[in-house]
Amino acid sequence: MMATEDTKIPNLNEKKSYAGIPEAEFISDVDSYMARTENNNKPDEVLKRLDSQHAKYKFMEFNLVTKRKRLQNQVPELRRALTIIGKLESEDKEFDTQFLLSEQVFAKAKIPPTETVCLWLGANVMLEYSLEDARTLLAQNIDAAEKNLGYINHDIDFLRDQLTTTEVNMAQVFNWDVKRGQAAKASSN
Repeated sequence: MMATEDTKIPNLNEKKSYAGIPEAEFISDVDSYMARTENNNKPDEVLKRLDSQHAKYKFMEFNLVTKRKRLQNQVPELRRALTIIGKLESEDKEFDTQFLLSEQVFAKAKIPPTETVCLWLGANVMLEYSLEDARTLLAQNIDAAEKNLGYINHDIDFLRDQLTTTEVNMAQVFNWDVKRGQAAKASSN
C-alpha cells in the first residue's frame, strides 16, 4: 500500500528501520570474509549463522505483515466511525438507520438527537464521549494508524532488502565452499 499525500509520515529516509531491524552485511569479498577470525574458513558455521539470521528476518516479516493487515483494517473502521459522528452532529431530529450486529446481520434503529456517543476502545472497554471529543479522538487515531502504517511499510521494504542480501550471502558462501572443494580435489589429482 502506497502512502497517500495526506498520510502524515516523517521523512522515511532518516532511519533505515523504525523497528530496530539489524542491517545485513553484504559480503563483497568472500575470501576476506571467510578469513575473519569469527568465520575461520568454516563455511558450515557461517551458513548456519546466515540461515539463522534469515529465519529471524522471516519471523520479523511475518509480524510486520500481520501488523500491517490489522492497521489496514483499522483505518477504514475509524473512518466509518468518523462519518457516523458527522451524521450525528448534522442531525437535529430523530432519524432511521441500520447498523451491523454481526457479519451480514443488520438491525433497524431510530436514533434521537444526541450530544454524546459511546466508543468501543477494545479490551472490553467502552467510554462515552461528547461528539466533539469523539471526533477529535477518532481523527487522532486515524493519523496515528496511518503514520504507523507508513513506518511498517518502510520497515517491510527494508526487511525484504535484508532478506535478499542474506540470501545472496548464503549463495556466495556456498559457492565459495564448492569452489574450494573443487580446487582441493583438482590439486590432489
